[in-house]
Amino acid sequence: MPCGNDGHTGGIGRRIAELRAVRGYSLRQLGQRSHVSASMLSMIEKGDRNASEEIVAAVARALDVGVSNLRGQPYREQLQQDRIDRMIEPLGGALDNWDLDPDPDAPPPRPLGELRAAVAETVQMRAAANLGGLAEKLPALIAEILHAIHLQDRPGRVREELHGLQAEAARGVWRVAYRIGEMHLARLALSRMAQAAAESGDPRQAAVERWMRAQTSVESGRPGVETGLRLVNQALKELGDDGSSETRAVRGALHLKGSILASRRGDKDGSDAWLEEARGMARETGETRVYELTFGPTNVELHAVAAAADGDKHGLALKRAEKVEIPVDYPPGRAGHFYIDLARAQVWTARHDEAFASLLKAREMAPQMTRHHPQVHETAAALRRARARVPDALREFSLWCGV
Repeated sequence: MPCGNDGHTGGIGRRIAELRAVRGYSLRQLGQRSHVSASMLSMIEKGDRNASEEIVAAVARALDVGVSNLRGQPYREQLQQDRIDRMIEPLGGALDNWDLDPDPDAPPPRPLGELRAAVAETVQMRAAANLGGLAEKLPALIAEILHAIHLQDRPGRVREELHGLQAEAARGVWRVAYRIGEMHLARLALSRMAQAAAESGDPRQAAVERWMRAQTSVESGRPGVETGLRLVNQALKELGDDGSSETRAVRGALHLKGSILASRRGDKDGSDAWLEEARGMARETGETRVYELTFGPTNVELHAVAAAADGDKHGLALKRAEKVEIPVDYPPGRAGHFYIDLARAQVWTARHDEAFASLLKAREMAPQMTRHHPQVHETAAALRRARARVPDALREFSLWCGV
């Protein structure tokens, strides 16, 4: 889809070109360093080709910058408007204080039932992609759960459940940090979640942590994709099928992650094999919402669309999207992500009006996630480059999300 670069819109391609010039690399030299062909890099810089997650990570490594630098993250103005920026330091502080004794002047923690309800509220915020609400609530909640653990000094089910709540709180920090490109904070949150999951007495918590590490590992490019697949296989090995719907849902989600990772390394057959395994599991479990993984027939088809788009098979992604029917009560964050994936496939098959409509649908479903999602920024930039005159609605959307 030839778009041309109008000079008014940034994007990964433009930032690659700028950093390549700063480093003094030719296209050929950057291609050799990143193991991406010079012709592919040229098309990405001009805005004529989509930059996959794997390519972005490989080029970032070759240029000696973080992936967030190429994506243009974090988007400070938007973070400030959503009041997320001022919570990044408190979130990091809560994780840094993970193993310290509680503040002696702190009030006593709430009873276990109330802490359970407070964590459940953050899980709902994650499902709704309410990043600002999560960032505001989690620091104090993490400190309070830690205080409760210190008071519960005897081993037993109560202490294990508190560690399970602690793992869920750390997962909430990961969600915020990962979505806004604060990768150091995201990785710290995962390390804390791993510690808590190991003490929770729940092997599914440990498997979910590996699922999240597999997601995060993609930031390292091709080696990270391979690491992600190893994490998925390790989690499946450790979490045997005990026949429960909860365990099968987690195992199914791991298969979906395997499909995405296989697609990102260019292995369509492998990706399809993971998908078929997950599809069979989904027929047995039906729609489930355990550990906020939303596994079931619907999510399998959503991942089929994402896997095709990640593999640069945008026509196939659109064909698969025709089969998708999202239930009315589906988690807004997951539904919003589908429309983001759909918009990417539509823009790279020159369906510009449909792509913009999908972006608007994503904003309706999950506004904060859409605003800060790097894929949205790239799709909006591509839409702007494709037009001689940018429509007012697209200009407004671009300003809203910081393009």
